[in-house]
Amino acid sequence: MTIEFKADNLGDGVKSGDVAAILVAVGDTIEPGQIVMEIETDKAVLPLPCPHGGKITQILVKKGQTITPGQAVLAIDAAGTAAPAKPAAAATTTPAAPAAATGSRNGGGDKATITKAVSAVATAGRDTPLPAGPATRRLARTLGLSLASILGTGSGGRITLEDVTKAATNGGGGGGRGVVEPPLPDFSQFGPTDRQPYTKLQKTVATNLSLAWQVIPHVTQHDLADITDTEAARKHFVDTAPKGSPKVTMTALALKAVVACLKEFPHFNASYDSAKAELVLKRYFHIGVAVDTPTGLVVPVIRNVDQKTVLQLAAELTELAGKARDRKLQLSEMQGGTFTITNLGGLGGTAFTPIVNYPEVAILGMSRSQKQLQLQNGEVVERLMLPLSLSYDHRVINGADAARFVVKLTTLLSNSFRLVIES
Repeated sequence: MTIEFKADNLGDGVKSGDVAAILVAVGDTIEPGQIVMEIETDKAVLPLPCPHGGKITQILVKKGQTITPGQAVLAIDAAGTAAPAKPAAAATTTPAAPAAATGSRNGGGDKATITKAVSAVATAGRDTPLPAGPATRRLARTLGLSLASILGTGSGGRITLEDVTKAATNGGGGGGRGVVEPPLPDFSQFGPTDRQPYTKLQKTVATNLSLAWQVIPHVTQHDLADITDTEAARKHFVDTAPKGSPKVTMTALALKAVVACLKEFPHFNASYDSAKAELVLKRYFHIGVAVDTPTGLVVPVIRNVDQKTVLQLAAELTELAGKARDRKLQLSEMQGGTFTITNLGGLGGTAFTPIVNYPEVAILGMSRSQKQLQLQNGEVVERLMLPLSLSYDHRVINGADAARFVVKLTTLLSNSFRLVIES
């Protein structure tokens, strides 16, 4: 006799859930009360026990599929089941699970304790859901990782978001693997092709960007700075400066303005240590400036920006950019940055989403300034507006602070040319 098992109860008030894991396969013989799936709702991951015993003939749903209460998920042949049925309660009773393991409530627990906890899960069999929250499971599915291959470092061996990201990027988390890109098709079947090998610099940039994109949950805040008066003063200063003086650019002004913001919002000048769940606040201000070169993008770092005048910053910026284009930068000149600025104003564009330069937590993008009509004191006037795009690590910076940072920055760039040029 074939029975369809329907997921009648997904929890009070739950209208749907995603199939997070399927713990059985076609041909398996199950007992009444055995957990056959894990269902992820908005608030939790729930084990789904099947009240029927027998041989599974068909799995009617797929991993990741959204199901609703009452939907059929399995077809079971209940005929010829020889094994005596165990009570449902017995099926959910498992050996010591990670919750029984001891460890710090703040993600602590020594490695031996964590390993023991993970071992307990493994020996409990497929009926025991792995200890991980809905967000962690969702990220693992997105990255193509199996939770069973990741060592949890949370309390009692719980798998955290950081464990998943480490497993995805560098094989950390106890044997996790990185995301494997599917092989490319043979494009020559569609037409002529050429292959251009990447340089070592391009390979390094590609690796670093992939790492940053996978590890950091990016958010980008956009705004416009009215630089009409600042730009007029900057041009006047450049035109009247003694011959041989360094050219003060908007990037040089942005360096000084950014440091003032970093002092007010120190967690933007930091790095997140996921292994220890700690924020590393840096008491120095080394700002990287992205430079476009014929061989790829490089980010030389200007050290101790807070201790230098705008003229000194302009001179150092010109020197480092020249060395970057001539491929004469030393490795030490590209290390130690705490924040990065990338200016595309000379190329165009109205806004973009820069990728955070890991292990920093924020990056400022500047686009081409444009004249726009603005309403001031009841009159329509033409103003020069500079688009700003601030990308940040949402684990460290919330949206409200990002908005405050950008408002502070736009105010400085709009009103304080004299302050920064004389500092």
